[in-house]
Amino acid sequence: RALPIVSVISFLVGLILAYLGADQLKLVGAQIFIADLVAIGMVREVGALMTGIIIAGRTGAAFAAQLGTMQVNEEIDAYKTLGISAIDFLVLPRMLALMLMVPLLTLYSGFVGMAAGLAVSVTIFDISFFEYYNETLRALELKHFWVGLSKAPIFAIVIALIGCLEGFQTQGTAQSVGERTTSSVVQAI
Repeated sequence: RALPIVSVISFLVGLILAYLGADQLKLVGAQIFIADLVAIGMVREVGALMTGIIIAGRTGAAFAAQLGTMQVNEEIDAYKTLGISAIDFLVLPRMLALMLMVPLLTLYSGFVGMAAGLAVSVTIFDISFFEYYNETLRALELKHFWVGLSKAPIFAIVIALIGCLEGFQTQGTAQSVGERTTSSVVQAI
């Protein structure tokens, strides 16, 4: 369900990167390097960062709110009474889900950002589709993908741990659930 917001944010950031970079590159007649700027920037840094922020605000908050509500309703205590580990049953599945999905969303974010750079290049700066495509392929190396994707599981672990920890620290009231949810977003970002 995070795909639409990741798409919108990544597209807008890709547009901004391309337009700002192109404005400066145009001064020296090097608009073709918009493709390099957007591709490397999105794949290495910006895709992972934007995805992490979105997941922290969306999914990390959901983890805190879900577990906080369970804490208030004493459901977590019931699991413990039944001999079910709250960590094994509630935290690990959430962490594994994020560790799988955040890298995929990061990769997707990079491609959406590159598509936005293509849109700016073709419509505003008169670079052909094939020129942009070829320059992107020339600029991107596998190491750029690995740098960006190596950050994603770390972001996922941090977001999941913070969201779950804040949920477990909720005490007794709906106000506490709200405070812990807000705290989880702030800390994860």
